[in-house]
Formats: sequence, structure tokens, C-alpha cells
Amino acid sequence: MSVEVDSLPKPGGGLKGFFYRPPWVGLLAFIVVFVVQALGHTVMIMMEDIWPGPGYVYESAFAMGLFGAVLLWLGMRHKNEVAATWYGFWAGTFLWTGWVEFSFVWSAQVLGVPDLMDATKPGVIATKAEYLVMMSSVGVLGSTLVYFLLNKETKCNFFIWFQRNLGLKTGKPNPAHERNFAAITALETVYVIWFFYLALLFLYDESFLGDRHPATYAAFFLNTIWAVYLFRRLMKFWRVTTAIRYGIPTAIIAWNCVELGGRWHLFTEFWEYPELYTLELIALTIGIVGAAWMAARTPLHQKAEISRQKLNQGPEGDQAP
Repeated sequence: MSVEVDSLPKPGGGLKGFFYRPPWVGLLAFIVVFVVQALGHTVMIMMEDIWPGPGYVYESAFAMGLFGAVLLWLGMRHKNEVAATWYGFWAGTFLWTGWVEFSFVWSAQVLGVPDLMDATKPGVIATKAEYLVMMSSVGVLGSTLVYFLLNKETKCNFFIWFQRNLGLKTGKPNPAHERNFAAITALETVYVIWFFYLALLFLYDESFLGDRHPATYAAFFLNTIWAVYLFRRLMKFWRVTTAIRYGIPTAIIAWNCVELGGRWHLFTEFWEYPELYTLELIALTIGIVGAAWMAARTPLHQKAEISRQKLNQGPEGDQAP
């Protein structure tokens, strides 16, 4: 069953009204999150280039994470669900880059961990030292994953599927449980990035598989299918906030294909060379800022009316796939 277009409220006018309809609402969220993954690399590289050596790189990283914490605080107080969801995404992004990634950079430097060099291209770094250190966090990831998997209050399709099919239910959800969408989205952003970083790093590790192992090529193939499936689902979403929270993991899963392609040197990862592609990256950043602003201003009254009309169609899912 589908909602008839004629029965839906008319757009509010201008681009804001246009972008509340599928596929644009999901596509906009996907593009913002997808491109931000590239720009995150650019920001880290620029920070390390601007303040080489001891410099002020860690102070700036701390300030970036603190900014993310402030965004999270603002989002958790915000009553507008669309705004709170976007606050959560940007909070998670700044917290990850500022406090999480640079904590591994610091650890690698203190411990004297060398970069892993590319065996196929002399002089080229295959895996930076901080990512080798990041692999040690797999135990923390696994421990927290157990909590999320067994959490009866979860709305995540991925965890709900395992709970239902493996008999992992731990009780009925509390109907009075109040969800904070900024906190949910921030945690989702950090956790999904972390999970797939580790998944790729273990694929790359020669003691496990290696980046040229047949299983790694198979993982690329399966990841591509998964990303396309999720993207097709995302393009059908009407609810703005659901599309954003579904778009985050969808874009990050799709980004895995880019990471693997870059590892195999199939293309130039231009976002890692800001000194060579300055104008292109500036244009990309301006475009993402504009897209994010437009997405955050998606009209709420249409979303509420659409949600009411779609009650009989079943849930679309709410967080990660």
C-alpha cells in the first residue's frame, strides 16, 4: 500500500517544500553524510599539516571534540526532532574526529608505532599508525555491542532482526521510554564509523586476511550489494528524521566501497591532498553546508501529516539498518 500523492499536503513553497518528498529527503541526508566522510579525512590532514610536530594539533582536536559536546548538549535540549537529529549527527562527527581519532594519533605517537607501508607502492603509507592502534579497541567495541544487541528499548532494525531471529529478546519495550534523538543520532554516528573502521582494518591486516585476499574482494562485492539495497530503501522514505537516521549508516556502508577502492589504488583520493585540490574541496564544503542547511529546514508540518497518513503501513525503521 502506498500513500497517494494527491492526498498529501502540498509543499510549503520553494526548495524547502520540495525536499520533504522522496527520494530527495533521503538522498539529501545520504549525500551530506557520505561527503562528510571524505571531508573528515581532509580536516585531519590539514590540522596535522598546519601544526606539524607538537604544534597545537592536540589542542585543536580537543577544541573540536568540545564543540561536538556543546552541539550534543544543545541538541538534547532541542524540542524540534529534525533539528535535534542533525545536531546529533554533527555532534557525533566532531566528537569522533576531535576526541576519538586524535586520541589514537596521540597514542601512536607516544608509543612510537610506525606507519604500515604499502608493499605494492614503495614510499606510500598503507595504514597510518593511529589506525593500527585503533585495532586495540575491538574489545571495547565487542563489549558495548552486546549491550546494544540485547537492549529491549532498541529501535534499530539490525538489532531487532537478531533479537527476533535468534531469540535474544530481554523483555518488552517500555512504552513510557522517552527517546532523545540528538543522543541517539550522535551515538549512532560514532558507533557505526567505529565499527566499520575496525572491520576494514582487520580485513587489511595480513595476519588475518590482507587487502588482496579473495575474501576481501568478496567483502567489497557484498558490501556494494548491501549499500545498494539500503540506498534503494532510503529513497522511499517520507519521514524526515527517519530518513536522516537511516541515511547515516547507509552512507557510511557505501563509503566502505570508496575506502576499499582507495586501498587498491583504483582512483585518486583527492580529499587526502588538500594542497592539490584546494578549490575542489572548498566547493565541496560549501555545497555540503548548503545541503545541510536545506535539510535542517525541511518543513515539520508536512512530516507530521505524512506520518499520520502512513500509520497503517508499518514502520520504516528508525536508526541503523
